Amino acid sequence: MTGQQNSFFGDLSLDKKIVTALTAMGFEEPSPIQSQTIPLVLSGTDVIGQAQTGTGKTAAFGIPIIQNIVDNRQLQALIMTPTRELAIQVSEELSKIGKFRKIKALPVYGGQPIDRQIRSLRSGVQVVIGTPGRLLDHIRRNTIKLDHVKFLVLDEADEMLDMGFVEDMETIMQSIPKERQTLLFSATMPKPIMNLSAKYMNKPKVVAVSKEELTVPLIEQCYYETYDKVDGLCRLLDVEVTGKLIIFCRTKKGVDDLVIALATRGYLAEGLHGDLSQNQRDRVMKKFREGKTDVLIATDVAARGLDIDNITHVVNYDIPQDPESYVHRIGRTGRAGNKGVAMTFITPREFRQLKLIERVAKTRIIRKTLPTNASVFEKQKDSLIARMYAVLEQAKYSDYHPIVTALQEEFSLEDIAAAAIKYMHEGNKALEVQAEPVKKSFSNTGAKAGMVRLFMNIGRSQKISPEDVVKTFASEADIPGNVIGLINIYDKFTFVEVPEDIAEKVINAMHRNSIKGYKVNIEPAKARD
Repeated sequence: MTGQQNSFFGDLSLDKKIVTALTAMGFEEPSPIQSQTIPLVLSGTDVIGQAQTGTGKTAAFGIPIIQNIVDNRQLQALIMTPTRELAIQVSEELSKIGKFRKIKALPVYGGQPIDRQIRSLRSGVQVVIGTPGRLLDHIRRNTIKLDHVKFLVLDEADEMLDMGFVEDMETIMQSIPKERQTLLFSATMPKPIMNLSAKYMNKPKVVAVSKEELTVPLIEQCYYETYDKVDGLCRLLDVEVTGKLIIFCRTKKGVDDLVIALATRGYLAEGLHGDLSQNQRDRVMKKFREGKTDVLIATDVAARGLDIDNITHVVNYDIPQDPESYVHRIGRTGRAGNKGVAMTFITPREFRQLKLIERVAKTRIIRKTLPTNASVFEKQKDSLIARMYAVLEQAKYSDYHPIVTALQEEFSLEDIAAAAIKYMHEGNKALEVQAEPVKKSFSNTGAKAGMVRLFMNIGRSQKISPEDVVKTFASEADIPGNVIGLINIYDKFTFVEVPEDIAEKVINAMHRNSIKGYKVNIEPAKARD
């Protein structure tokens, strides 16, 4: 491998360009699966990783694979995943890790036109991530050539086994050159997976990362779903949040950006992350403890070891990457018998991660609605009146009379005064044209207007009833059961109609979930002919 190497993730020497990418992604220190796996993969060893979702296993195999790709003209890594959703997620993360080394990662999966995938493959990619069925299709068409593949990864192997892919997996593994490195990751190790490893892996090392038993503090926990987190946070700060507040962001850049965003809206916020010197860190903490700062915004690593009394609220501005981080974050409030509140912001695609946190941490996070603009204004009305009284009593505004006179030609005095107060209150935000939030649109799925028809890969063969579907959708997606529309259950698959405005949320909630113990693959249905 060429290029300068930097120490990162402990004593590992990684390409400077990879370090730059990881820093931009917000990596500050490795997770257990990463610290154990990366050195083994870099040394050329086959690895069996027993780890659940949320442990950071994508970076555990992605970082060393990107590091060891030396020929940008050839496909060198093949990664098998059980679902197209996971293929897309893995592809996005590997693309970020390999951004500055110009490594191209491509997801291939069923449901997407194969011609488009073939054009992308011909343009040159170094890593392909895909579901076994679609990978096998490309291999048979010779649009994926395996001659130079040096790395094979089986991600969530037990899920692929559950979905009936084991024969396709074996066919692909037999087609790849034996002089390769094989990495297998699975939450469980059933016998067929162990048989695969014995047959196709070369003296693999086992890395097992278990989830610790988590205990959630007895505090109020809630979440808010929004596309505009800054606006939602400001509403909470204006109406509901009083006392000492810690906000957690995933990255150092996220901390800095949020500090600026809040400062421009008049909030006293300070950031805490790994780039601060000890003197800067001490200054920030002194201001926060003395109440000279309203809000402390921090990354997980920077917040470790903080000893702050009387934290009333913890806000997860970015949802934690794993349940352990969630528990550690919210444990900073509700101490010594005091009341505490933990708030989490999510976008619709993060709902599945929220449900994972609930299950592993054995807790309940209640959905809440953000305060409306009207309730925020009502809360602030008395303050605005008091400020206007102060300005009027000083009687030092005669220089502005000509402006009022000019505006009177088109507007009433009442409207001019209201607009002036609005500008005083909102600043430049008052000048912005308020656009409706952009929501994901679904192409025609064969449902009636306002609804989306979803396809699931389970049916009567699994003894699934409409009641099972309604009950699971309602509990997992946190929606009323009565909004679910037509349900058609066939022998091996099911169609379900849901309102368009919650379709993305349902898909994210049910992704890799289960009904009556059967794994679910869910996606928008194709339109009826």
